[in-house]
Amino acid sequence: MKQKQISPQAVTVDFTNMTKKALKDKGISEERILEEETRAKKAFAQVQESRGQNAAMMGWTELPYSQEEIVEDILETAKNIRKKFDAFVVLGIGGSALGPQMAASALLHLHYNELPRQKRRGPRFYVEDNIDPVRMRDLLDVIDLKKTCFNVISKSGATSETMTQLLIILDLLNKAKLDPKDHLIFTTDAKKGNLVKLSEKLGGVKRYILPDGVGGRFSELSPVGLLPAAVTGCDICALLRGAAFMDDRCKSDNVFENPALMSAVMQYIAICEGKNIGVMMPYSDNLRYLSDWYAQLWAESLGKNKRLTGESCNVGQTPVKALGVTDQHSQVQLYTEGPFDKVVTFLSVESYNSKMPISKTYADGELSFLGGHTMEELIQAENSATAYALKKAGRLNYTIRLPQVNAFYLGQVLFLFELQTAYAGAMLQINAFDQPGVEAGKQATFALLGKEGYEKLREELSDDESDPKYVI
Repeated sequence: MKQKQISPQAVTVDFTNMTKKALKDKGISEERILEEETRAKKAFAQVQESRGQNAAMMGWTELPYSQEEIVEDILETAKNIRKKFDAFVVLGIGGSALGPQMAASALLHLHYNELPRQKRRGPRFYVEDNIDPVRMRDLLDVIDLKKTCFNVISKSGATSETMTQLLIILDLLNKAKLDPKDHLIFTTDAKKGNLVKLSEKLGGVKRYILPDGVGGRFSELSPVGLLPAAVTGCDICALLRGAAFMDDRCKSDNVFENPALMSAVMQYIAICEGKNIGVMMPYSDNLRYLSDWYAQLWAESLGKNKRLTGESCNVGQTPVKALGVTDQHSQVQLYTEGPFDKVVTFLSVESYNSKMPISKTYADGELSFLGGHTMEELIQAENSATAYALKKAGRLNYTIRLPQVNAFYLGQVLFLFELQTAYAGAMLQINAFDQPGVEAGKQATFALLGKEGYEKLREELSDDESDPKYVI
């Protein structure tokens, strides 16, 4: 199998440790991959045919190309926010929060908020992605309301958690006699929803549009993620260029040339063979929240009980977050000697943004092997060693390599995972872009809090409460 020349600017995917060549009878043969070639080509064609179609929730495929004016506006707005505010707070949940948090962790100093202002590229940055009352209290303890801008992100403006956060902030702004439109930016639907109405009621709160055809978990390359990233000084143009670069690499329906399609094929085969757990293990603290972002993308997209044909099924692969090398000391024992039910994906970095030399001064005796090396060399060696240990144990694993952690390479990784997810959904013959399983919990919450129209469900929940309980 002859491989095409790969650009040195490319994020690469190394599937060697998924194959029989590395794992013998535990691995996937080239013949097995070819057995799925027709299914893969159909999945590729289905995704290509739906590109850009809002009705198919495929608008995200065009985000790297369609936002020139929006990006220009975001950059100008971000510049003004940096001048005026000391803190920038995202109010959101799910993809509206995971994406901004992930990008900030990847692209900013790991202790960004603790840096003095002259060493930061923007205001302190917070993502409030839960409704724990203690969390809200503690946020309010560390921000000055007068010098804080809140970015409220909700497509419908009906997300209970996000709107709860907003209602609390609005009340505080009112009590402090601060004009809400000076402290709020909404990211929401173009024409409808509570945030559109509220923007008008408050005298014209600035709004960015979450485009039709872009679901929350696919929204990081839209204003949902671009505004927070720009405010903190991240290079959002490079992020979009990286996504376009990966998209171009995935134009072929040949699984041996398209990294996202091969990723989907490998995961599909693994799922069919009972590997129902997918471990995401970055060897970089900057990339640790990429695992959280990926977990939503993979779980919410593929965890379905109906095929497109209407046939019942229960498919999906459970994502598990791990961090190298931290979780070599907590989870890897299970991965090497536990059940054969996992695929481990490593995120590896070829050149870290710091090398951190290890001094020879005190490195004698048993420690002498460390002196003269760098922490970069050590973490890379541990990454390779863990992959080797899994390979020797016959465990499926593959490695995604970033030349460096920056906006361009992050954009590549995000689009790789988004395309992989779309292909995998098509191969599993499910709708990868809805989330009906989330709705039952939402509706039960509405009923419990007395929302109009949910009286019958409230009665059902009351009956459930009266059932015998088994509590020790």
